[in-house]
Amino acid sequence: MEILKHLFTEEPLLALFATIALGYLVGKIKIGSFVLGGVAGTLLVGVVIGQMNIQIDAGIKAIFFALFIYAVGFQGGPQFFHALNRRSLNQLASAVVMCVTGLLCVLVAAWAFGLDRGMAAGLAAGGLTQSAIIGTAGDAIGRLGLAPAVIKTMQTNVAVGYAVCYIFGSLGPIIMVTWFLPMVMKWDIRQEAVKLAKLLSGGKAELDPGQFNAIAPVNTRFFEISKASTAVGKTALAIDTELPDAAVEAIYRGGKVLDVTDTALVQVGDSVAISGAVGVMDAASSMFGPEVVAPPDMAVVLESREIILTNREMTGRELGNMHDDINVATRHGVFLTAAKRMGRDLPLLSNLQLKTGDELHFVGSSADLNRVQPKIGYKITAASVTDFVFFGLGMILGMLIGLIQFKLWSVPVSIGSGGGCLLSGLLFGWLRSVHPKFAALPIGASNFLRDFGLAVFVGIVGIAAGPQALVAIRQYGLTLLLLGVAVTLIPQIVTFFFSYFVLRIRNPIEALACVAGGRSANPAFAALLSKAGNATPVVSFTVTYAVANVFLTLWGPVIVGIISKNAG
Repeated sequence: MEILKHLFTEEPLLALFATIALGYLVGKIKIGSFVLGGVAGTLLVGVVIGQMNIQIDAGIKAIFFALFIYAVGFQGGPQFFHALNRRSLNQLASAVVMCVTGLLCVLVAAWAFGLDRGMAAGLAAGGLTQSAIIGTAGDAIGRLGLAPAVIKTMQTNVAVGYAVCYIFGSLGPIIMVTWFLPMVMKWDIRQEAVKLAKLLSGGKAELDPGQFNAIAPVNTRFFEISKASTAVGKTALAIDTELPDAAVEAIYRGGKVLDVTDTALVQVGDSVAISGAVGVMDAASSMFGPEVVAPPDMAVVLESREIILTNREMTGRELGNMHDDINVATRHGVFLTAAKRMGRDLPLLSNLQLKTGDELHFVGSSADLNRVQPKIGYKITAASVTDFVFFGLGMILGMLIGLIQFKLWSVPVSIGSGGGCLLSGLLFGWLRSVHPKFAALPIGASNFLRDFGLAVFVGIVGIAAGPQALVAIRQYGLTLLLLGVAVTLIPQIVTFFFSYFVLRIRNPIEALACVAGGRSANPAFAALLSKAGNATPVVSFTVTYAVANVFLTLWGPVIVGIISKNAG
């Protein structure tokens, strides 16, 4: 043990990575249907390793939390701006109920057990996991005009109460939103997240990692030209004119591939490669002849290209009319397979009206796509490369937003760098959805920032809180700890069922995210994200998180003003 302590003291990052590794290992342990999860496991292991009194630069925690919350906002940006409607009012009300219930629990506990102002504020800060209360309550205590010794004692009690209650204050919401409430309601979080993602994407099912849709909208098949074929003696363009939504990609004759030019004529015995919508292949078979296997040395290379619509002449036009108005010479060999608007899939119906900024997905040969692209807009690169210019700008903007302070009822309020980076992530995620040429952050990169950023943040929180927690528990006994458990759990239970039955927030993912956001519980939110496997909890969490940050910060001076008992 002494060797470990020496190593961890000499190089604190060893303790951090040991906490993460052991925490996620512990998080995999399954007892019945209960799985602790990597986030909660890391927090608990961090408390244990933290008994060695290891000091880790707090700046590391701030940096990785900012990266985590920015990635979360970036992934949920498009859905967030889509969800800003009347439904958000119920979520805002849910957050208010959570904050008010938390305040009432603290006041009842303080009056019932004779807590002084400082200890009551510390109970709120730890039980509701809002560290800003330490600052606002301490400042309010300092303005009471009491003896310096009394003020110092109560300000110390704020920190002690926070240390005692914070561990379960962080762990409790994780258990509630990822295990207890889903168990009571018989919800499978992953399945519900997939359902919600499908609903938000217009009915398109979300696939698990490694899965793909085997049904391709465009297919390429080979046909042998028979004597009875009506294509004999015709050029590829003439054939395309007679066969809508299909195109001649290649002509194979005598063991060689011919160039598909305006003068190349199809002959009996040729093998012709036809690409097109699956539904037109029966017509192709009757036009050419029997379907044959592709020659072994033959390759038909097509490209999948995403083009952003910028041609204003196409804005507002219906898809079906555009298809009919554009001549075959322009559109042959190019197939529209998908369309997205602000990150959401659009149904490819004939009456779909396109808008500037729509993301259109085409399949075709490079030559055909190059012919069509200038008439539509600009190409989105297929390379998965992070746009570090916009990534850096997004982080800068988030940090600057976090520095903004304003006053509510003479109480200084700030959302901090975490809240700022969440907002900038939402903004840049939305920007990416409407202008995909900018702010690229591939899904693999954003997932890594989200998951690793959170692991580091939670690990450092556990390591830093460990020594204080045990010292305070030995000094003040289990009473304060149990009060913290009550303050942590009661508001969540009350708010969840009030939101479900009264506010009618019935979607499981939205209901659970409201619980995490209304508590400003970042570790619980991260654990819910991990269980969900997608970004569906982001919208509800973001709305409630913003409200909770403001109200919970205000509770510090409110508690100091309402509770009249002073220390000693």
